[in-house]
Amino acid sequence: MTYPHLELSANAHDRAGQRRTDDAWIDAHWADLETRVLVVSGTRVRPRDGALDWVAPSEAPDGVRVLLGDRDGRTWFAVITDAALAKAEQGEWHPLRGLLPLLSGDAVAAAPLVFHALGLAEWHWATRFCPRCGGTLAPAAAGHELRCTQCGKAQFPRTDPAVIMLVTHGEPGSDDERCLLGRQAVWPAGRFSTLAGFCEPGETLEDAVRREVAEEVGVRVGEVTYFGNQPWPLPASLMLGMIGRAETTDIVVDQDEIEAAQWFTRAEMREQAESGVLVLPGGVSISRSLVEHWYGGPLPGSW
Repeated sequence: MTYPHLELSANAHDRAGQRRTDDAWIDAHWADLETRVLVVSGTRVRPRDGALDWVAPSEAPDGVRVLLGDRDGRTWFAVITDAALAKAEQGEWHPLRGLLPLLSGDAVAAAPLVFHALGLAEWHWATRFCPRCGGTLAPAAAGHELRCTQCGKAQFPRTDPAVIMLVTHGEPGSDDERCLLGRQAVWPAGRFSTLAGFCEPGETLEDAVRREVAEEVGVRVGEVTYFGNQPWPLPASLMLGMIGRAETTDIVVDQDEIEAAQWFTRAEMREQAESGVLVLPGGVSISRSLVEHWYGGPLPGSW
């Protein structure tokens, strides 16, 4: 079975990290007619005719020039411009969530480039001043560093590890085996997903799973195994998919992050998904992959 979340990372580009400080190389490839550029206004992108709009360098506006790297015999950049463009043309510019439907079919190959570009754009947007002295920051290394103009300290993009877990109980593969899903109060009726949370300093991935599940739904988890991972620059996460085996089944939701949680057998999940009572995460998410891996095949419906 091919998991949808892996498709978003399956065509990784050569990030050409050794070229980020080679101004002559960058200028030469910027001048190449085959080079393509993704324009980002703040943290948003404007599609054209229902597709991502990769333009020639000559069509790109002024802004922070970000080297994404090489793929398919050409060089790819992003230009991060002021958010004023997106504000002036509201409705035309979309954040990453709004672009996910465009990253399917043949266009899925561009997903790692888009994740790279918007991950850096989110970092530039959020990182305005030096944390050491409060000075202003200037881009360096083709957009992959921010250096303080006063004290010279360099800042680098951060990625926050987050665990996302499917918790199961019962004999594996049996008709009675169940999985645990939860929902947030802000979600429309019927939407359920896997539990998730950020890792804390000094914490292993396994312990993060156990802590988050205990905090959110009051279930104690024992064995934890690794499933897979997915870059998720919303704004700067790496989602680490895990499978946990529950040692208890009583649910006590925290009523903060989680409004409700429920155990589902495979038969219950199929019946409710087919009827539309249960609405599962979208196909590109690692959450969907975790659920369908446990279920054993595709399920109908999605967010």
